[in-house]
Amino acid sequence: MDLVRRQQKIGSGGNVRRVRAARSVPGVAFGVGAYFSWGLFPAFFGLLAFASAVEILAQRIVWTVVAALAVLAVAGRLRELREIDARTWRLAALASVAISINWGVYVYGVTSGHVVECALGYFTNPLVTVAFGVLIFRERLAAAQWVALGLGAAAVVVLTVDYGRPPYIALVLAVSFALYGLVKKVIRLDAMRSLAAEGLVSAPFALAFLVFLSVTGANTLFDGPVEAGLLMATGPVTLVPLLLFAVAAQRVPLSTMGLLQYLTPAMQMAWGVAVAHEPMPASRWAGFALIWIALAVFSADALRRGRRARRELRSRTEAPAESAAAAPDGDTTASGQAAVRDSR
Repeated sequence: MDLVRRQQKIGSGGNVRRVRAARSVPGVAFGVGAYFSWGLFPAFFGLLAFASAVEILAQRIVWTVVAALAVLAVAGRLRELREIDARTWRLAALASVAISINWGVYVYGVTSGHVVECALGYFTNPLVTVAFGVLIFRERLAAAQWVALGLGAAAVVVLTVDYGRPPYIALVLAVSFALYGLVKKVIRLDAMRSLAAEGLVSAPFALAFLVFLSVTGANTLFDGPVEAGLLMATGPVTLVPLLLFAVAAQRVPLSTMGLLQYLTPAMQMAWGVAVAHEPMPASRWAGFALIWIALAVFSADALRRGRRARRELRSRTEAPAESAAAAPDGDTTASGQAAVRDSR
């Protein structure tokens, strides 16, 4: 009887694993789609060089909130925005400031020929997030994490010598996105409502700037249908990867998503080097190599910790089930389990 129960348990566990694997396949596809789309941003935003970085930022904010509100309206969820409390609106405002800085600096970097430095910012972002955990939340790091941070700091020094200045674009991108991530961890909104709330906070400022441009005749939205189409497309181009990411985050383990995130800066760097033909002297390659080694150390440590946590969780959940299966005559009541414990 015990043997039959154990076989059933093993079989049911296998079924669960097969179901999870089946769900993770499309989940990974959504994740790859999100990060692949973000990786193509240099190609898209490079087409907007006819406008200034500030105008592109303003247009992106406006058309993104329009797209987000449209999706919420189709889903019948617009009324949910009225349920957001004052504290959450304040957090949305902080998130809006952080992501607006990130978007603006990124657009400036792409349109001014610094795509590789933008890629460096997103390569560095995980390390900055870890550093924030130490400085803000007083988290304790493992030895491998300290090694990764040390390598990242060394890379910044090497790249500062190479550029003849600190890599400002990369550092602002990494810090602003890390701050954005910190706020998103505590804001109690799903991806769509959060994006809409952040846009509603910043949209009045963006609209005011666009009105000013229109009055002065400098709004490139009215330069022609191509320019208008490209600027309006910034909304869907921003929204679609976020929707793909939201689906993937529900279906794919965090460890997998953590590895997929490097697809974006890798594609951006490839675009900067192979398509934009940005200079990459040996010293710059050395700086990037230090970042990649740091990320390899960081990712390996994260995967090891994740496997250990899953083993501990599995051992805790399997122990009660084995105790119940060992109860005589299938007795799984508290008294039956107590009898098993007493017999031991």
